Amino acid sequence: MLSTCTYLISNSLGAMPRAVYAKLHEFADTWATLGVRAWGQAYEDNPTWWELKRAVGDKIAPLLGAPAGSVLVHENASIANSILINALDFSDSRRTKVVICDQDFPSDVYSVTRNLPPHMEVVMIRSRDGITIDTDELLAAIDERTRLVSLSHVLFRSAYIMPMDAITAKAHQVGAQVLFNGYHSVGIIPIDVTAANVDFYVGGTLKWMCGGPGGVFMYVRPDLLPTLQPRLTGWFAHQRPFAFDVDQFEPRTDAYRLANGTPGIASLYAIQPGIDVIAQVGVDNIRANSIRQTSMLIELAEQAGYQINTPREPATRAGTVTVNLPESYAISRALLARNIVIDYREGAGIRIAPHFYNTDDEARAAITAIGEIIADGSWQPYSQNRAFVT
Repeated sequence: MLSTCTYLISNSLGAMPRAVYAKLHEFADTWATLGVRAWGQAYEDNPTWWELKRAVGDKIAPLLGAPAGSVLVHENASIANSILINALDFSDSRRTKVVICDQDFPSDVYSVTRNLPPHMEVVMIRSRDGITIDTDELLAAIDERTRLVSLSHVLFRSAYIMPMDAITAKAHQVGAQVLFNGYHSVGIIPIDVTAANVDFYVGGTLKWMCGGPGGVFMYVRPDLLPTLQPRLTGWFAHQRPFAFDVDQFEPRTDAYRLANGTPGIASLYAIQPGIDVIAQVGVDNIRANSIRQTSMLIELAEQAGYQINTPREPATRAGTVTVNLPESYAISRALLARNIVIDYREGAGIRIAPHFYNTDDEARAAITAIGEIIADGSWQPYSQNRAFVT
């Protein structure tokens, strides 16, 4: 794909590593060779299918500074959020508040808030500029009535990096816990959930980790795992799954405590090459290159007079530059027609997200093409109707 287009949208779906072909072939070989025995018998040097969720989690763990055994892979963030929220204790009548923000990805808001008990109050902090969240206002909202703070680590529209350390520290100071969404952070910025003392962290492999759809990881701080009582669960979470005991549920004491039913094994194979590539390139190297390329994009967009809905300060900016113009949607379609792959987000603009495999010339080409599209009017045919996926 990288040889056939200018691919600048790794904040939505990372480019597919070549090794995915071989890894999926390996899955097929395992299935064809072992059949049902693959659940308990290793094929060549691979984990058994039963242990694959944790084995892949252990590959991801170093990328977020988590210890081995603390990360388990799930199918999507809505499922992971729902499992976690339903495992938390909301019985303390003094703590009836959950803090979120209006820049969180909608699926996180839905899956967190709709799984809360009826007595819980949701407090939404709203952005004043559509780019950032005021830190003082946010921290002030986290008080002794707060049970949980659920926020994106990096905001999906603007790439603003939320102050994870300060949020976690304030939450712990008042006795609350924190859940961060890391879809737009892991693989593009350095993260250390252990150093920050984060409680829960849910992220996905399909974006900056180049892992494709179907891979979501959930980190639980190890000392908190025994406190969680899963209700959205399944046989993988039982201490003795093959006892087939329908009378009593005995949850496991390890990360599988928050597992549920049979996972999508093919996805667990497919997401691994991307994790390996990110680990090989190194997140620090990726971050340095990202800062340089996004700074270049911002400079070029400013020179052209475009509105930039992304922080200009590198320390608070992750891997995306969002450019907003009149007719941004139509311009984004015209860019796609030129084989420059970006996307558009309502209320934000055109998102341009170079990764470590993009050249500076490719990044420049996007800004140049926007100017040409505006000048020649080639955006106009796209201004009437909108495609379902943007």
